Amino acid sequence: MEKVLVTGGLGFIGSNFIRTLLTQNGRYEVVNVDKLSYGSNPANLKELETRSDYRFIKGDICDPELIRATSAQVEVVVNFAAETHVDRSISNPEVFLRTNTLGVLNLLEACRLNECRFLQVSTDEVYGSSSDGKAFKETQRLETSSPYSASKAAGDMLVQAYHKTYGLEAVITRCTNNFGPYQFPEKMIPKAIIRAHRNLTIPIYGSGRQIRDWIHVLDHCHAVELVMNKGSAGEIYNIAGGNQIENLKAAETILNILAKPLSLIEHVEDRPGHDFRYRLDSSKIEDELGWKPERSFEEGLRETVNWYLDNESWWAPITNEKVLSPTPWKDKW
Repeated sequence: MEKVLVTGGLGFIGSNFIRTLLTQNGRYEVVNVDKLSYGSNPANLKELETRSDYRFIKGDICDPELIRATSAQVEVVVNFAAETHVDRSISNPEVFLRTNTLGVLNLLEACRLNECRFLQVSTDEVYGSSSDGKAFKETQRLETSSPYSASKAAGDMLVQAYHKTYGLEAVITRCTNNFGPYQFPEKMIPKAIIRAHRNLTIPIYGSGRQIRDWIHVLDHCHAVELVMNKGSAGEIYNIAGGNQIENLKAAETILNILAKPLSLIEHVEDRPGHDFRYRLDSSKIEDELGWKPERSFEEGLRETVNWYLDNESWWAPITNEKVLSPTPWKDKW
């Protein structure tokens, strides 16, 4: 049984990853460190609380003593802990630097001292916008556009430095936009589902012609597990769903699934530094590790819409006017 420390495991992707690991018949034992910030929700893993192969610790990845002591008990650390919402990073960048950069440094140092493997879960946004539609490979120069992506890029560079300087067994994954169950309601897809369900307008930045490559969260989690076990130290692996869709089209698809009128779409002021298009080339993980996404965008989106309709008791307590704000980058969080 491999012992895994997952940081940020009560967030959207982290909780889905832990659930993925613990459905595999005793293959893993998981310790989950999460500081319970706004994007975390204990209800995400409520059903695991009594299991002997799962332990939760409330804590911050910026706490050196906690992370050093906890990582000493495991073989591998998988870092999902991050401030992730671009809009929030525009209104309050300092907290993003603290968690996404200094927090990663703290994790790396603990892994170096305890001789743990380390996996950094990063983002496609570190590459910047693909204005010509070209899919970025792992060797692409980083060109960040927001405080969020800059803080993640800095964390990635630290991971590479620790591998090259100290020989730390570390890998990085960079994924396209995720969607699926347990995603915090401020994100585009759950926000659109909830607002449409309540017959509220769906805010779309600018023209809505911005293009994102969507991937179902469980396809992402399976890729991360594969890299955790079979990825080569020092390498970066792009993870893409292969679903290039305009934001406007994604909103229209949600409205069609819900049988709501397209007139609910409302174009609002665009946010500063908004990247037009993200696109990743994931041939490396496909060719070297044999991974491929299993869900189409349409199939996964219909499942996701149904999940939010069936689980209002999960999202209603954490949904308020500020979370569903049409232009949250203007708000001071």
